[in-house]
Amino acid sequence: MGINSESDISANMQIGPTSLGMVRIYIEADGVEIPMDFEPEEAIEIAEEIRAAAEAVKARKGR
Repeated sequence: MGINSESDISANMQIGPTSLGMVRIYIEADGVEIPMDFEPEEAIEIAEEIRAAAEAVKARKGR
C-alpha cells in the first residue's frame, strides 16, 4: 500500500506530550497499537511536513 492507495481501514490517532519530555503520536487500528515517540525538534519537523502537504493540497484544489 502506498501513500496514494485508498483504504477502508479506520484508525484513531492521539498526539500529546509524555512525562519524559517526548511528543507521542499514538495510532490504534484493528487491535494494533503503535506508540511513536519523538524529540520536540523532530515533532516540529513532522508538523511542518503535514502543514506543507495540506497547503499543497489546498493549492491544487484552488485551481
